[in-house]
Amino acid sequence: MCPFCQPEAQTKALLESKHNLYIASWDKVLLGSGMIITKQHRETLFDVTEEEFVDSYHLLHEVKKMLDEQLHPDGYNVGWNCYPVGGQTVAHVHMHIIPRYQDEPMAGKGIRHHLKQIENTRTSIR
Repeated sequence: MCPFCQPEAQTKALLESKHNLYIASWDKVLLGSGMIITKQHRETLFDVTEEEFVDSYHLLHEVKKMLDEQLHPDGYNVGWNCYPVGGQTVAHVHMHIIPRYQDEPMAGKGIRHHLKQIENTRTSIR
């Protein structure tokens, strides 16, 4: 069962467009953090239609406007994880939108920070 296809996920939507929903937890750790999810079940970004992709672009800008007005972040991390090795834990496409703030301990550390660490170096090609 996909948690994003369940009715309760749909009712948590803070914003909605033709093909997508914006849902958010607004927890204390990642204040304002949320996701844009497709209304139709699609496993990864590679499975969405062009119309769904373009629609997510427009919804992203609505989300940013809302977050800028309500929370005044200093920056953002935005991205998709695809497949388990890519960090995807729910097999339903979702775009993370994470407001970032100057006073947080990890300010300036982007989404690739951990990937660029020397211990993550790949030493061979398949």
